[in-house]
Order: sequence, then structure tokens, then C-alpha cells
Amino acid sequence: MDLVTEFEAERGRLVAVAYRMLGSRSEAEDAVQETWLRYAGALADPARRAEIRHLGGWLTTTCARICLDVLRSARVRRETYPGQWLPEPVVTPLGGAPGPDGFAPDPADRAVRRDQLGTALLVVLERLSPEQRVAFVLHDVFAVPFARIAEVLASTPEAARQHASRARRAVTATDVPRHTADPAEQRRVLAAFAAATESGDLDALVRVLAPDVVLIGDSGGHFPTARRPVVGVDPVARFLLGLFARAGRYGQRLRATPVLVDGVVGLHLETVQPDGKLLRMVTAFTVHDGRITGLFHQLNPDKLHRLPALHPDATWPPRW
Repeated sequence: MDLVTEFEAERGRLVAVAYRMLGSRSEAEDAVQETWLRYAGALADPARRAEIRHLGGWLTTTCARICLDVLRSARVRRETYPGQWLPEPVVTPLGGAPGPDGFAPDPADRAVRRDQLGTALLVVLERLSPEQRVAFVLHDVFAVPFARIAEVLASTPEAARQHASRARRAVTATDVPRHTADPAEQRRVLAAFAAATESGDLDALVRVLAPDVVLIGDSGGHFPTARRPVVGVDPVARFLLGLFARAGRYGQRLRATPVLVDGVVGLHLETVQPDGKLLRMVTAFTVHDGRITGLFHQLNPDKLHRLPALHPDATWPPRW
């Protein structure tokens, strides 16, 4: 097996590791590309090549170290980010198989479709320190031993274990939106949500939202959105009805199609503002016990540039 073939066999897993650590598809791809460069450089040096006894483990460790450096620098960038931050979504067709709509079947798409990662988990991971996030992702998601994680963190296995334990507590905290619904229930709940927002029926919308539902919006400063999470069934319901009512007043019809957002059923929406500016939004949901527990609106065009335009026949409410 040649150099490129060996690496390509590991690429999908590396992208999955990096995306979970960084919450950014583009940054994950950059980290994997840097891993490739270090791999190629190591194989050109006999002494370094001798260190590679298990290719998958070596690549995972190298990629994790790169991600750790990115996370430490990203912490500063997040502090100056305009408004709320959400991860760059991986959006794929609802049917699973990419079609003629421009969705590419790349490693990130395949990994997320397989694992149903969910935007909510990525949001929670943002609360963690870089060390906690790396330890949790490597151990709890990819079953990397703590001895190897300690090498990445330049710490002891005991310290790596403690980082993962603290991360685990954060991920399972009571204020984290719950998501237990299977795809069929997700579709049913989202169809009811779309019908309620289309009709403007506040009572119907309240019935599909959990009492402690949370809504987070990320526009990157490009569009008006709430600067803090909207929490509670009544505030979220009224916010949503106002949002969709404004969209209906733009003069151009709102269009939408169901998609998978980070492996979970969501919506891709588009409308045109009065100034002629296209507004795109990808909304991810968490669903538990037949109600929506979390909504995550991604409006930042810098994080949606990969999306193809919606088909002209797309409608609101969307066709399921």
C-alpha cells in the first residue's frame, strides 16, 4: 500500500476526530491536511519513521495535537466573536445518499451521518477547556487509551482521566438540551413545529416545545439575532413566531427543505430581505419525549458557504 492510499484509508476517521474537537468543518479539514504533511515528512526521515509502529494511532495522536493547538488559539477568537457562537454545520440530504443538489459525499459528511453527532453536543463541548475536550473526544468517542491521551496533552494518564471525567459531567449536566428521539419522531415533531409556525398558532407551537427549551442563534454579526440564549417555552415560542412573521413580510416567500444537520433531522431555509440580500439559515433541533428541547439557528454566511441553493420548488412548510 502506497503513502497516499495508507493515509486516505484513515482520512474519514481523522476528519471525524478533528470535527468533534474543533466544531468547524473547515478547521477540521485544515488539521487533517496538516496531519498529512507531518506524516509525509515523518516517512522521509528514517528515525521518525521508526516511531510509527501503528499508523492509525500515530495519525490520531498527531491530529489531536494539532487540534489542541487550534483549540487553545480559538479560545481567544471566541471571546471576541460577535454574539453567540455555533459550530459550522455539516449538512447532508435527508435521504442519506447525496444527489444532484450539490451535497458532497466527503469524509465529514459520511462520519456525521453515521454517528448522528448532533449540534447540541458540539455546543456543549464548547464549554470545556481544550484539554477536557480533547480527552473526552479521544476517550469517550474514539476509545483512545488514557496513556496515549496523556502523550497528546503532555500530562499523566491520571490527569487525562480527570479531564475526561470533568468533560463527561458537563456533557450530561441537567441544563444540556436532551435528545433521545429517533429519526421518525424527529420528522413528526418538526412537521408539527413547521405547521404551527406557518399558521402562527401560539398554543400549537407551545405544545411542541419543552418547558425548558433553549434557542441559540449565530449570525456572526451579519444579521440581527438574539445576543443571548432564549430560554423557556413562552419566550422561545413568541420569538419564533416573530421571526417567521418577519420572514413572511419580506415579500419573497420563505422556502425550506428538511436536511440532516450534524446527523440529526433539521431544516435548511432561505428568504430574501427587503434590501435584496439572501438570508440562509440552517436550524438544528434536539427532541425528547415528543417535544423540542433545543433549536440552533446558524445564519452566519461564512459558515454556510458550502450550502447549495435551495431548489426553486422548495416550499414552506417543507415537504416531508
